[in-house]
Amino acid sequence: MRNALFIPEHRRPPLSTDFSRYRPLTESFPHEELTHSQVEDIELPEGAGTMALIRMDNQLGKRPNTLGPGSLITFGEAVLSQYARAESGEIASLGIIGKPGVFAAGADIVSARELTESQHGIELAELGHDAYNLVEDFPVPTFAFINGTALGGGLEIALPADYRTVSATTKAVGLPEAFLGLVPGWGGIYRLPRLIGPEAAAQVIFTNPLNNNKSLKGQQVFEFGIADALFEESSFEQESLAWAAKVLNHDAATTAELEKHRDHDTSDQAWTRAVQLAEKTVAAKTGETAPAPLRALEIFRQVPQNSRDEDRKLEVEALGELLVSTEFKNTVYAFMELVQKRAKKPAGVPQATPRTLDRIGVVGAGLMASQLALVFAQQLQVPVVITDIEQARVDKGLEYIAAQNAKQVQKGRLSQQQAEALTGLVTGSTDKSVYAEADFIIEAVFEEIGVKKQVFAELEEIVSPQAILATNTSSLSVTEMAADLKHPERVIGFHFFNPVQVMPLVEIARTAETADEPIATAFDLAAKLRKTPVLTKDTAAFVVNRVLLRLMAEVQKTFDQGTPAETADQALKPLGLPMSPFDLLAMVGIPVAQHVTESLNASFGDRFYVSKNLQTLIDNGVKGIWSTDEVGNKHIKDSTLELLEFGQAPQSSEQVLSTVLDALAEEIGLMLADEVVASAKDIDLCMILGAGWPFHRGGITPYLDQQGISQKVNGKPFHG
Repeated sequence: MRNALFIPEHRRPPLSTDFSRYRPLTESFPHEELTHSQVEDIELPEGAGTMALIRMDNQLGKRPNTLGPGSLITFGEAVLSQYARAESGEIASLGIIGKPGVFAAGADIVSARELTESQHGIELAELGHDAYNLVEDFPVPTFAFINGTALGGGLEIALPADYRTVSATTKAVGLPEAFLGLVPGWGGIYRLPRLIGPEAAAQVIFTNPLNNNKSLKGQQVFEFGIADALFEESSFEQESLAWAAKVLNHDAATTAELEKHRDHDTSDQAWTRAVQLAEKTVAAKTGETAPAPLRALEIFRQVPQNSRDEDRKLEVEALGELLVSTEFKNTVYAFMELVQKRAKKPAGVPQATPRTLDRIGVVGAGLMASQLALVFAQQLQVPVVITDIEQARVDKGLEYIAAQNAKQVQKGRLSQQQAEALTGLVTGSTDKSVYAEADFIIEAVFEEIGVKKQVFAELEEIVSPQAILATNTSSLSVTEMAADLKHPERVIGFHFFNPVQVMPLVEIARTAETADEPIATAFDLAAKLRKTPVLTKDTAAFVVNRVLLRLMAEVQKTFDQGTPAETADQALKPLGLPMSPFDLLAMVGIPVAQHVTESLNASFGDRFYVSKNLQTLIDNGVKGIWSTDEVGNKHIKDSTLELLEFGQAPQSSEQVLSTVLDALAEEIGLMLADEVVASAKDIDLCMILGAGWPFHRGGITPYLDQQGISQKVNGKPFHG
């Protein structure tokens, strides 16, 4: 069937609705910042009557409204206080709006992380349902005016309303719970597919949150059908009230637009497609190791046949369990403590004033160098110059940049004029003298120390005394690169991850000679590039590649010793990593991985196993261990197997996993002892942003602590 105008039947709430029974729950949230719900009467235009408008405001300036038990009680009581007025005809409608720029940013998850009893989680879930059901059951029409950020429980406030508007400048609307280690536990899984259709709902509930916590902007909120009308920020409240008046007055044009806008497919076939999409997304993004997306999926499957009360039971039970789970606490640590706090206030930023960068140089015109040039031009809007040894390579790099900008035009993200301007910012040459006026020059040439030293030696004769020299090396010594220079104090490591446009991490490497100003400038530059910087000591492979290559080397070693390929490659599946070690090896490229491992072996010894089998594959031009057949099944070609030599010491999956985790605990312990970074938090942040380490594992060090591995290997946990 097709669901047209979605207006639920209004029911008067039970006379026993009493929020005072939830007040003891507030004791479990001693640090809650209360979001007040104040009611004011608004006389609507066109004689549409009085609207009781609830304004949600924590009265903390720009800090967003959040929803703990005190805030939910206040909201529920505000709605309940208007029931008698609605039934007597004193008010014609109920409205809900947030403070400027923020509707509600969701549950107070920082406080919720401190919950230790599942009963408290159950009570919090019940409280949300009681408060929000009052809106759905209200005796007169209800409106939610989404004037800004509406996430999680914040969006779930708007869903039970009969009608919704949204501000065009709203930047973040969605249900991120699957990403945060929870489920939409206040009716979102039930209400959203009934409003916008199951397929669109699956994208909001599963696809977006599990795709780097993506959210919707105002225009998308309207296009999805979550909001019925879209208005500009400058006149949003006024236009929303005027639109509400038209709805209440049964304006023919407005009613027709509503019916058309809400015509979404809710057929059995649509549900089948939606569930399949959700299942595929969860399997691909979490490896089915994260409990929250699986619980959300379990509830989502049952929505078509469940009543509101039946769905409530499922959501309440799930939220009660998940709120006290290790995975939720890990996610809050990873998201709030690391990505939100540590990333914005990184350790090691010098007091020096950053330099102003008016011109950027990129040495090289290959794929990585071209990506770097493009990002510099896009984010800094300054001239960027690239060079290479052959004009054909320079031309290819410039063509790549032009093509990428053209794609942005096709996607509607840039105008033709903007794309041409960005493309025009990047120029190329085969003569390094073009760097004479550059303020910051980064090399992205072949990963060989002699080549890089030669590049820096040439640059030092060309650039100004104040120019900063940076290397994008992933494994080589920055100190050695700068050793023969007259001014090694201006040389830094500035390591990006591929693809540059997508990956948020930049490792900033400081040598013993590096001065404060280049490091301060690097941090400032990373922020302007919208990247997250982490300061590391100049040591081979810095953080991410050192950890990943130790992991990959250990798996490769077990394979070479006779462990079956499937066993070795799937042993780490319980961790929920984005890809298996052999798939990662193929993506990085066997020659690159082998080269970096050799560098690490030279620096750290036999902890980094160098595989003769991999070298054999390189020598024979084999690109990866796995091949795939016509239907996508993995296998090793006979011709590949014939090249390899194996030992007689196979391991089970459990043994491989244990071996790898012990090795990682050892390596990270050594990195922290050597002060490669300031804290274990920086290791976790690097692995999350640079390697896709799962949020529900809390990064890598909490997981090693929770499994008792760091204690076993190092004699102490990483976190006290």
